[in-house]
Amino acid sequence: MMTLTRRTALAGLAVATLPGTPAFAGALSPTAPDGPGPLPGRLVDMGDMASAHAKARRVTVWLPPDYDASQDRHAVLYMHDGQNLFDPATAYGGQTWGVGQHLTRLMAAGTVKPTMVVGIWNTDLRSQEYAPNLDGRLPAELQGLAGSPLSDGYLRFVVEELKPAIDARFRTRPARADTVVMGSSMGGLISLYALCRYPQVFGGAGALSTHWLVSTQGDLVNAHDPRLDRVAALFRDYLRDRLPRPGDGKVYFDHGTINLDSLYGPYQDKVDAQMRAQGYREDVDFMTRVYPGADHNEASWRARLDVPLGFLLAGA
Repeated sequence: MMTLTRRTALAGLAVATLPGTPAFAGALSPTAPDGPGPLPGRLVDMGDMASAHAKARRVTVWLPPDYDASQDRHAVLYMHDGQNLFDPATAYGGQTWGVGQHLTRLMAAGTVKPTMVVGIWNTDLRSQEYAPNLDGRLPAELQGLAGSPLSDGYLRFVVEELKPAIDARFRTRPARADTVVMGSSMGGLISLYALCRYPQVFGGAGALSTHWLVSTQGDLVNAHDPRLDRVAALFRDYLRDRLPRPGDGKVYFDHGTINLDSLYGPYQDKVDAQMRAQGYREDVDFMTRVYPGADHNEASWRARLDVPLGFLLAGA
């Protein structure tokens, strides 16, 4: 089965085309014009990081403007699809998340704790690396919906290789309370899976435009293939069994209402009902937001990024 990149994965969808990953376009240019304006702080290019558990990939670290002028330690936000976060030259369609701009403003206002960002670039195995393996719960006939899952290896890279390297090189707050993981679409799925598999490492997960359908095969999504509902139900069961207990971590969900995001509401409603039934408190242990008119793209995620950042990184 051919592995689809984020650019081509849902190209056959009538409801949306999932934004993709451009080839690297040269040196990082953090002051290039973009919707959020120039990027404050500085970027550290970690280069291609080899792994014993996953394909090598580039990692970019954002340090806030006051990092070099103080000895303060910082919380760490690990984000997937790292090439789309900071630099218009590498972001899909030239639109970044503007996460550095958001965090700089929120930190200045005292809304969030001092935070640095680790942007983990994706590879051509994105669909397989971001599709949760659910600790082997997926039956064989469902595993092929996103290719054979490689998510366990990807998370071992993040937890066993990348995080120790980041903690050794930068002034981090390494405890779980100061370590958050976030992504969009399938990046939201792998963020939730990371929180479930490594609750001792991550204290929160952000899942924007959570792609509950898991598959990136446009023909299956357009046809409302019943197997997608089975996978979504299995993932809900997994969250029920494996999410940290109420009070031990925070989870943020959201979705828009346009194109691909228009499909997510019924799935999210079931997750929310399950969370409430298990005792998770809304806007305390978990938060769900719906953004009417928001699409499935970087500009939409950038527009609402203050909300998950403020929820997951609140504190001093």
